Formats: sequence, structure tokens, C-alpha cells
Amino acid sequence: MEEDKGHILPTGSEPITSKTSRLGSARVIPPYPVSQNSHQPFIFCLVGLYSCRWKKYSQKPARPGQCCCGKDECIFFIMLLLTFSLWFIFLYMWSEAKNDYHNFDGYAYGNLGFWFQWSTFVLFLSMFLFFYILFLVTIALCLLLESQQLYLYMGHKAAVFLFLCLSIMGLSSITLLWHKQWNTFYLSFQITAPFFHLGAIFIMIILAWPVSLHFFRMNSKVIKVLILFPYVAVLLFLFFIPLGLHSPCIREKETLGPKPELIAHRGAPMVAPENTEMAFLKSIQHGAHGFETDVTISYDGVPFLMHDSTLKRTTNVESLYPEFMYEEAAMFPWSHLEKLNSGKWFFEKKPFFSMPPLSQEDRNLAKRQKIYKFIDFLKLADQNNKSIIFDLYRPPKYHPYRNSFIYLVEQVLRVQAKIKPSLVLWLPNANRNYVQANSPGFQQVLGYEASIKELQAKNIVKLNLDYRTLASIDFQKYAEANITINVWVVSEPWLFSLAWCYGVNSVTTNAVHSLKALNQPYFLMTPQEYRTMWVIIDVVATFLISFIFGLLRWKVVGRYSCLSRKNKVIGRDSSSSLEREPDSMTMVAI
Repeated sequence: MEEDKGHILPTGSEPITSKTSRLGSARVIPPYPVSQNSHQPFIFCLVGLYSCRWKKYSQKPARPGQCCCGKDECIFFIMLLLTFSLWFIFLYMWSEAKNDYHNFDGYAYGNLGFWFQWSTFVLFLSMFLFFYILFLVTIALCLLLESQQLYLYMGHKAAVFLFLCLSIMGLSSITLLWHKQWNTFYLSFQITAPFFHLGAIFIMIILAWPVSLHFFRMNSKVIKVLILFPYVAVLLFLFFIPLGLHSPCIREKETLGPKPELIAHRGAPMVAPENTEMAFLKSIQHGAHGFETDVTISYDGVPFLMHDSTLKRTTNVESLYPEFMYEEAAMFPWSHLEKLNSGKWFFEKKPFFSMPPLSQEDRNLAKRQKIYKFIDFLKLADQNNKSIIFDLYRPPKYHPYRNSFIYLVEQVLRVQAKIKPSLVLWLPNANRNYVQANSPGFQQVLGYEASIKELQAKNIVKLNLDYRTLASIDFQKYAEANITINVWVVSEPWLFSLAWCYGVNSVTTNAVHSLKALNQPYFLMTPQEYRTMWVIIDVVATFLISFIFGLLRWKVVGRYSCLSRKNKVIGRDSSSSLEREPDSMTMVAI
């Protein structure tokens, strides 16, 4: 037996032999693009990470014409891809939900009784799990490129199954408990879809290499179809999906309306404790056009600013009046309320995910804040010519002003504070007729959509709507009736940009300090520019994918032809050798 020195057997591969007899001929060697020796350390590392097999003999290349994984491993590979997809959806949704993290943390606080930034914890946890799954998917694709058999380590399998269950539970929980967040998910695509489209096409170009490699390696036509059909279907979907994309930010630039006005939500709660004098002063400094707040009536009839039903979150009631820690705020007399501190909690709880740093002077000022009287708030707004809109909470049962709170607040506005009527945006729907009769100068606001006829009958001049209804609002209809739109609460720049493109007149926001600097939408493109970008991307992708498929076909089929010719030569040489040495055998290593 002689060894062909012109061909070297790569480490980790099974030798392909060709035995001949007196009457036989050399066996044809099938096309199989094996790895070069220079790749062996790389393959060794990948196999170890994916399968926890750290011995060289554990590397098992796939046999020519066969799949790179068995039935069980194929199921786990599909499960891995499914887990990756679900965690990608969850992570994207949660990152786009940053606008509402404060609400989520507040909901958790109301149910658990202590403050913690659960939203940030969920974000980083989901990022960790997503990148772990991405790591496994990347290794699997690299192994497929190197024609290695897939064998996922049992520990990885258990983790993937667990994470798949967690992703299903997470998405189900959002659907059941926070279903409106799917509206945010949909709205975000009106900004990010063009960028996702570009990224998806880029990924499909990268995947063209392993798909074409395995397509040309397979002997079975059924397996070839199973490999190629999903790839082509997804590619065609991506090529034509822009036809169904609708975004208000794809428009002629001259049709873009003016920048929406900024209504400070409880002041500037990212730079000062909410609903305090400092918060509203800061919002004035940052250019707010108006104030939004929450009004509660004390037990002795003094309106004050407080969002929560209790004082526990935003005051030091726990240390000053521990026995009344869970008592409703409206059941306290003003003599008790004015003693509470409303600023120190801001540094203890850190209510927002991203809060700008404060100077030492501002920190000291914030720590001295007290509960803010409604009448003082009105005087501040009147002096600075800022419009006001507020939620008015009905006092609880057995409260002396439970049935007269509307009359009390209207008297404070009209008689005691004497604020300019045009600055008051009256939102409470209870006893609206009484308010209109006694204070006709107040601008009437409705908190839900209604027909033009109903709005005009109630003298409504503004709608105050949840931002998640943006896609369903008929802005043109309301504009023709001279009814303006305010949406709440919009704090993220991408969401503010989208509201701007929709034609919103004003937004209630927690981030006056950052949105004031936004002079144009984050994403604004003319239809012609978008069509041009779409066509160029599709043409370039088609060319590159066709080139990759052609190159792989040439390499695999060309190598097959070359090996076939070599086998014929080897077969003739072997026959001649056998005539001289009948018992000899020829080993051909590739």
C-alpha cells in the first residue's frame, strides 16, 4: 500500500478510502468541502463551547450529502432559533417600552409595597438571556459553515428550554396585564421598520453562504427544498414588505407641522421631585408651555398636589406619622400635610431609569421641598402665563368634601387664585355644565375620542388622549373642526418624533429638559427617498446573494468534477498496480 503524498487528511475527519481488487475499480469520492488544518483550533474551540467536547477526536464532520444534525439535534436547533426569535421580540418590546418604565415600577410598587426599578432589572436580564441565546446561535451557524455535526450540550439544552418557557411567560404576561404595550410595539415600527428592513436584508446576505453551501452538498432533493424554500420565502417577503409599510414620517418635508408644545407632567420629574414647586420652576426654565398635575382635597378642604392615593411613596410620612402610613392622603388635614417633606424620597428611590445629574445647590433645594398647595401652583402658572391641566380626584367615602369637591376647586380657580380663565384647561368630566356656566372662559378638554357633533355640543376645544391611540386618531377630522390634540405621556425622543409627524398639537411629558432640544423628528424621509433606498437595497442584495450561490456552486460542483477526474486517474493507476502486485491496496486520502 502506498500513500498519496499529494493529499493530506485533515485532523478530525474520517479518511475516505478507495479499495480495488483484480476486477474492481476506484470508488468515486463525493464532493465534500472539508476544513483546512488552519481552521482546526477554531473548530476545536467552537465544538467545545457548543457541545462541551474538548477532545479533538470528538469533532465529527458531517458525512457528504447528509445533514449536519440528527433528528433530535434538529429539533433542539429549531427550538434554539425559536427561543432566539421570542427573546428578540421581548427585548425589542421592552426596550421600546422605556417611555413607560415609570408606570411599570409604580404598578409594582402598588402591589409589592416597596420601590425598586423592576423595569431596569427586566431590561438587563432580558439582554443577558438574549445574548446568551445569540451566542449559541452564532456558534451553531459557524459549525454549520465548517460542516461539523451539531450536538448541543445537555446543560445548554436545559437552559434553552427554560428560557423558551420564560419568553412565552413574559410575552403572555404583557398581553394579559399590559396589553396596551402592544400598541407601543406597533407604533415603534413606524420609526424603526426601515432600519430593521436594512438589517434583515444584511442578515439574509450573510446567511446565503451556509444556506447555499448545504444546498449544494445535499444529495436528497427533499432536503434541498427544505433548505432553500424557507430562505427564498423570507427573502421575497423582505423584498416586498416595504409595499405595506405606513409611517407618518415618510412624507414630503414641507407638509410637516410645527413642533408640538410641551406640557410638563407633574413639573419636571426627572430633574426635581414631582408635583413640587421646584419641579414646576425647572419646567419653566426648560421651556414648558404648560403644566399638568394631580389635585387632591385635604380633610379640611385645602386642595394640594398629590398623584398617589397615599403619601408613602413621595413623602416622609413613614417616619413622621408611621401609624398613618397607609392612610389615604385626602384624609389628612392640611396642618399635618404641610409638615411633610416631599423631596428626600427623590434621591432614595430614583424614580426614573435615566436622570440627569443635579448640582449640589439643586440637590439641597430638592431635599427641602414640601407638599405644594394648589393655590400656590395656580399663582405660579398665572405669573408665568402657563396653561394648566389637571386630574381631580374625588375624595374617599366619609370625606366632608366628597360631593362638593368640584365646586370647591372651581371657587379656588375663579375666586381665590383669580387665574386667567384662558389658561385653565378643564379636564374633569363631572359637573361640567356647572363649571361652564360659572367659568365660561375655561377651555374645555375631553379625555376620550368622540364625534364632532358631541364635542361641539359640549364646547370641547381639546382632546387629551393616550399616546397609544395615535394610529387610530383622525387628525384631519379634528383639525377641520378646530379641535386640538394633546397626547400623554410622551418622554422618549422617538415617540415624540412620531407624534410630531402625526400632527399632534402638544404632548404631556416627563422629559421637558431633553425634548426641548429636538428641532426635527428623528426619522423623516420623503417617499421618493424611501423608494430609492428600497430599490437599491434589493438590487444590491439580489446581486450579492446570486454571487454567493454561484461561487459556492462553482466551488462544490467544480471540486466534484476535479475529484471525479482524479478518481478516474487513480483507478487506472490502481488497476495497473494490481496487475503487478495483485494483493496491494491503494489508500487515497483527501
